[in-house]
Amino acid sequence: MNIIRKHFVFTGRVQGVGFRYKACGLARHYGITGWIKNNGDGSVEAQLQGREEALDMMIQGLLQDTYIRIDWITRNSMEVDNVEHGFSVKY
Repeated sequence: MNIIRKHFVFTGRVQGVGFRYKACGLARHYGITGWIKNNGDGSVEAQLQGREEALDMMIQGLLQDTYIRIDWITRNSMEVDNVEHGFSVKY
């Protein structure tokens, strides 16, 4: 399995619309590990790790949500975290 890790920042209508909880459910469904949190500037930040196809499917699920509106996604590759297990919502 080819595992990758990426750092994402989502902007748009991404706070107050269940974005983090939708992301958490999708991450668990697709076997993605990492975390997600709200930022003070109104964006949402995440580190996601898993198969590239799984990450793509998770992002597509977020883009198709009725309440969420993603205007911009910044993504950068990171080193894989070999000891990380599970997905969490940070507060």
